[in-house]
Amino acid sequence: MRLTAVLRTGILIADVFVAATVVRAQKPDAPADAQTKEAQAKEALGMPPRTAATEYLAHTQIGPISIGAEFIGHSVPTPQANYSSEDYVLVEIGMFGPPDARLRMSVNDFSLRVNGKKTPLASQHYELAFHSLKDPEWEPPNVEKSKTSLNTGGGGQNDQPPAPPKMPIELRRAMEQRVQKAALPEGDRLLPQARFVFFEYRGKAQGIKSLELFYEGAAGKATLTLQP
Repeated sequence: MRLTAVLRTGILIADVFVAATVVRAQKPDAPADAQTKEAQAKEALGMPPRTAATEYLAHTQIGPISIGAEFIGHSVPTPQANYSSEDYVLVEIGMFGPPDARLRMSVNDFSLRVNGKKTPLASQHYELAFHSLKDPEWEPPNVEKSKTSLNTGGGGQNDQPPAPPKMPIELRRAMEQRVQKAALPEGDRLLPQARFVFFEYRGKAQGIKSLELFYEGAAGKATLTLQP
């Protein structure tokens, strides 16, 4: 009888242990950190629109559609990080309309006159700027010229400086994806929309004295005078 009681007690304890283990295994994971969720949301979305076109330094009205614009220069700011491009300048565009309004948008809707030039710059697709994108926070590893190269006096290949290091492919891919989400979307879009338009310009932004942004698209025509 005592042996039977002991066995029953042991089995009961084992059952309780197994049940507790199953409960712990089925317990849902702890919620993600708030900062992690915010970072994931920023990665999923593009540029957040401002409240109204009047929040931009330049703005105008075309019927029910209002347009706001600001010159950004060679900077390429995104919600996740700030990049730069030596070959392109950016203009931030905000398109607004009545509730549930939609507008067909295209990069071809915009052009930019710099310093009164006769021919304005046509806007370019964001992918063309990828080759000149730079991340100011990325520091390439130090690459020193090999000290074992021999100086033969004939200008051999060993006398050539090493090639500049390239950004790791995963970092460049993330940078390009972020810039893509911040670029002006094309096609029929629900308003408001706020994104960047790219213009090829290799001069220094400090040398720009006047800027005129021209819009000619589905909403009509408009000219905005931007502040350099």
